[in-house]
Amino acid sequence: MNAEPQIQHRWLDKFIGTWTSETEFSMEPNAEPSKATGTEVVRSIGGVWIVAEGTSDLPDGGVGTTIMTLGFDPRIDRFVGTFIGSMMTHLWVYNGSLDPAQKVLTLDTEGLNFSQTAMAKYQDIIEFVSDDHRVMKSQILMDDGTWNHFMTAHYRRQ
Repeated sequence: MNAEPQIQHRWLDKFIGTWTSETEFSMEPNAEPSKATGTEVVRSIGGVWIVAEGTSDLPDGGVGTTIMTLGFDPRIDRFVGTFIGSMMTHLWVYNGSLDPAQKVLTLDTEGLNFSQTAMAKYQDIIEFVSDDHRVMKSQILMDDGTWNHFMTAHYRRQ
């Protein structure tokens, strides 16, 4: 069994490299956002997957580690992947699509809501502003049906 890279797999190659990150996030409405900086190294696995390993400072003074995997499953015509972080116990499972301009990848996932009382729908939306600058925005679907944007991360290639 040997996976043959598709156009979508080659699109993921845009992530490969070493990046610095600047993140702003707020888990509560109208709260002052927290800020973090970090680094991320992204490598390819067989030309069909990417693995992004990141570290960043946390508001409590600690350091967080994250790992994101992304690939493309031609059988279902969707981008798939996972996300884990040292600051959480949930395994985020991605299922997403690329916009027609091939600039924005929207990844749907599910996890506990902010109050940790029920499951909620989330989206991580990754936009390539240029080959050396990408932005990831995270949002949660609220009970009233609106999306609440709670995080923006800017990644710049080193």
